[in-house]
Amino acid sequence: MTPRTGERSRRGVPPSALLAALLGMCAACGGVDNPPTMAGVSDSADQVLYGLRHNLTLEGVLRAHLEADTAYFYQSAQRADLAGVTVLFYSPEGRPTSRLTSETGTYEWRTGNMEARGNVVATTPDNRRLTTSVLRYDRRTDQISGPNDFVFDAPDRHLEGESFTADPEFKNVVTTRPRRGVVRERRR
Repeated sequence: MTPRTGERSRRGVPPSALLAALLGMCAACGGVDNPPTMAGVSDSADQVLYGLRHNLTLEGVLRAHLEADTAYFYQSAQRADLAGVTVLFYSPEGRPTSRLTSETGTYEWRTGNMEARGNVVATTPDNRRLTTSVLRYDRRTDQISGPNDFVFDAPDRHLEGESFTADPEFKNVVTTRPRRGVVRERRR
């Protein structure tokens, strides 16, 4: 049964409002005769990869191994947006130094720089742990940093602050705005 003019449909929206909304959407898209093209859509990925595995090297030496559940590659920006991220960092001698996980991230394949976002957790083999919402890795300097609040725990100390810089092993964690810190006596 079709509603009569002026009556509301079963969902409570007058047919004239539905028609107006449909025409508005067509106008926003450039009209019915001119649908958007792929060249005009800036957020569509050039490639989508599932189960990405990628090694990052510095002067020919493995420094990090990147894994992602899904990677969206954007050729013109030379960037990949990642979901379900895990990064393993290595020392210049090839020893594992830390492991990072995050919900999402970005990898710039031209520079090798990375950014992890959302529930970022980084751990080391000797029980150092850093949590934050955003963590950046600069391949050229082999340093990590974070612009947001963080918590760092190690067997011998605890540190909280608003931003930080560190090496991938978290042996030298520095904050310009500490909130709380504790140095613990080392257990023997």
